[in-house]
Amino acid sequence: MGRRKKGRLLDGVLLLDKPLDITSNGALQKVRWLYDARRAGHTGALDPLATGVLPICFGEATKFAKYLLESDKAYYTTAQLGEIRESGDSEGEVVETRDVPGLNKGLVESVLEEFRGETLQVPTMFSALKHQGRPLYEWARKGITVEREPRPINVPTLRLDSMTKDTLSLYVECSKGTYIRSLVEDIGLALGCGAHVSMLRRSRAGHFDLSETVTLEELKGLEGQIEQLDEFIQPIDILLPNLPHISVNNSQTRSLLQGQAVRISPAENSGLHRVYAPKQAIEELVGSVLNISKPCALGEGWLFAGVVEVVDGEAKPKRLLNFMAEA
Repeated sequence: MGRRKKGRLLDGVLLLDKPLDITSNGALQKVRWLYDARRAGHTGALDPLATGVLPICFGEATKFAKYLLESDKAYYTTAQLGEIRESGDSEGEVVETRDVPGLNKGLVESVLEEFRGETLQVPTMFSALKHQGRPLYEWARKGITVEREPRPINVPTLRLDSMTKDTLSLYVECSKGTYIRSLVEDIGLALGCGAHVSMLRRSRAGHFDLSETVTLEELKGLEGQIEQLDEFIQPIDILLPNLPHISVNNSQTRSLLQGQAVRISPAENSGLHRVYAPKQAIEELVGSVLNISKPCALGEGWLFAGVVEVVDGEAKPKRLLNFMAEA
């Protein structure tokens, strides 16, 4: 039996518009196969029912996925009134039906106001939160309900776009950890008729917008055309646009890549920074550079090297790229 092919080294970010009726991991594996990528991960799962922005990180980019996981999100969703479902969305079994009262925009707006801003939310049982080392959804599928502590969330925007006698179309901007299914269920209960999510589309994840994404169908249409596929790969540092940046010289580059802190301008503010190093210096050290298709924010002559923490005029390695990864 021949040795299993590992796949090619690829480092960067793909902004996918996840299709309907597939898990985030399922979408990830299809993309990874199309790119023949050795290593990949996604940032923030979407349910099979949900579509929209799903950033996929390849190779060294996976080290920085957590910065996007902690960012705010935005969604378009449809609340189906009058039906309470086991999972909080249309994929679950109906557990209760109720009459939908005659609603008007004023009444709905008064209820929505209760859920705007900073509130507490009880996470859905159909979530990946852990209880005794196992995701809540595993307990839920066994018919076991676990007590969950309410968690603080922030919903700065909750907008009613349209309504019918038994549906509400909503636009939601929310903090990390907000469950749209739980939000819709709570709105339905406040209206007295119950509700579940029948449509969910993530329009923004952090600073990434739907307009920047590519569909899985578009990628499938380029199967085997690696150069064309790679045109969709963005450099790693697009994950961290809000971090200030510093640049280092050749000798500082050598020290940083060896895990050592380096002295920088004492005028630099303390805290986390993106760090950029001369491409030539890294090539002299390791002989090659990451497989990325587009230049980093500082241009062709520089490479994003990772994240450092600046303290008292000293840059300490926090999370650096491994430029000496196995070729």
